[in-house]
Amino acid sequence: MAQTNVQETRGFYRLNWLQRIGFGSGDLAQNLIYQTICMYLLFFYTDIYGLKPAHAATMFLVVRLVDVLWDPLVGTYVDKHNPRWGKYRSYLVLGGIPLTVLAILCFWNGFADSDYNIKLTYAYITYVGLSMLYTLINVPYGALNSSLTRDTDEITILTSVRMFMANCGGLAVGSGLPLLVAFLAPMASGADSSLPKDPQAWFVTMAIYAVIGLALLFFCFSQCKERVVMDESETKNVKVSDLWTEFMRNRPLRIIAFFFITAFAMMSVGNAAGSYFVTSNLHGTAAELSIFMGLGSIPSFIFMPLVPAIKKAIGKKNMFYVFLSIAIIGMIFLYIVAKMQSPSMTLVYIAQFVKSTGVIVATGYMWALVPEVISYGEYTSGKRIAGIVNALTGIFYKAGMALGGVVPGAVLAYVAYNKDSITQTPLAEEGILWLVCVIPAMLLALAMFIISRYELTDEVIDKINKDIEDRQK
Repeated sequence: MAQTNVQETRGFYRLNWLQRIGFGSGDLAQNLIYQTICMYLLFFYTDIYGLKPAHAATMFLVVRLVDVLWDPLVGTYVDKHNPRWGKYRSYLVLGGIPLTVLAILCFWNGFADSDYNIKLTYAYITYVGLSMLYTLINVPYGALNSSLTRDTDEITILTSVRMFMANCGGLAVGSGLPLLVAFLAPMASGADSSLPKDPQAWFVTMAIYAVIGLALLFFCFSQCKERVVMDESETKNVKVSDLWTEFMRNRPLRIIAFFFITAFAMMSVGNAAGSYFVTSNLHGTAAELSIFMGLGSIPSFIFMPLVPAIKKAIGKKNMFYVFLSIAIIGMIFLYIVAKMQSPSMTLVYIAQFVKSTGVIVATGYMWALVPEVISYGEYTSGKRIAGIVNALTGIFYKAGMALGGVVPGAVLAYVAYNKDSITQTPLAEEGILWLVCVIPAMLLALAMFIISRYELTDEVIDKINKDIEDRQK
């Protein structure tokens, strides 16, 4: 018991399960919105709201360019200030309420009969606003992880719980959203055959998801206690230029930053194309789309609880290699099945499960690396600028999301995708298949090379954290 107390005074805190679940609920809440945007916003814009694919693609790029300017400002602001409700957790409440409103407004079709330019302007305003508010929550939430403890084993557990619950959100969106939209849509809109295109059903569905997400953000706020944060006397020295300085001198940070780009580009491209793939290439029903998209999250319930044991058995770098390879194999399998004369939905589901297993573990565990590079930066510079580091990772994963938004729209425009046609041309179907399988597989191969350059082992990080605590005393 005495040893435990000594360790906790040195910042190596152990959390109880309610606290772990409370922290993870923050990512569950964000994914109810984030996954909806990734999986269905492009489909909503092109097939329901009525935007041209090329215009939607441009808008996705513009939004990410805004993020490049906005994220470092948020990260710097968060590190420099100490709100009364907590340095990082305060923003779960302060940003959560307006985020809920903007998420709902993004799926409002009130300008259906208006001039096209008015519709496009409204889409820009609501999506840019949504993205800025998401950053206001996501950057401090990412920093919250590193403020709870320095213990690498505890951070691995926190990350596993977080990713488990994030994938609960992914399952609720990927599998649940098509079914809920189909339930709310009139039969005339095609609820019995494919993903319905009734605007009111989409609006009500997003409202339900957003309000539930807000309640979960409040729960996360109530369960998190910040213990490892920058001393208030040091916050006045934080400035925006620290972002560039930290990026240039922190090599592990640069490595995971580029890993985030490729990983999120891969996920965004594949997720955005999923609904087109099932409805156009496979002519699937809403139920089949629900199963396909749900299989993008289901493997997390099997494998994320096993991540601490897998990492201990083979090491974190080998774990990345194994599961990135599994994801690529699943994508190759899915491409082969989709090219068959009459694709079997059973084989499609198996391929999707294999692909998702690799993606979920590899991209889920990468968040555990962020507290490591924060500690490395503190060790080498004396500043624990968790907000700025998370802003940097935010910039890079949103750069990946930008590719995920631009590439599908550009490819759909290039292959002349027709939203009003039940049967697409062979070129359009091939383009969709490239978005689901080929481009993501190429990005994963690049991600495997990038992560091979990461050098912070658990032993190195443990020594760094202990040295920091000793130095502060």
